[in-house]
Amino acid sequence: MKRHSTAIWNGTGKEGSGNLSTQSTVLNKTQYSWKSRFEDGIGTNPEELLAAAHAGCYTMKLSFLVTGAGHTPEHLETRCDISLENGTITKSELHVKGKVAGMSAEDFKKLAEQANVECLVGKNFVCEKVVVSVDFM
Repeated sequence: MKRHSTAIWNGTGKEGSGNLSTQSTVLNKTQYSWKSRFEDGIGTNPEELLAAAHAGCYTMKLSFLVTGAGHTPEHLETRCDISLENGTITKSELHVKGKVAGMSAEDFKKLAEQANVECLVGKNFVCEKVVVSVDFM
């Protein structure tokens, strides 16, 4: 399997701007710039997209693990915060909430930690640490 995205940039790094498009067209010439990356400008940025990829991959892996344990997840929600400091991604922090009928909070936490270890996107971060906090509903 291969997936692709395309980035187009015009102008200098700080004054220029660009757009991102994905094979699926979910992003279709989506704006990004210095301001959307390092300030509060309109558009997306690479760190936000990394956070979405990590949250999405992790949550899907957790769903597979919960299902494999004989339960059906009613609701799984993961927020991912990517920390960028001095030009380096230093942390990817996952905050997961789950509602699974018939599963204990302790068992859910174990599966949440296992999903962190097995997440394909998370395994590729070379940052200081990946942190998971769990809220069982």
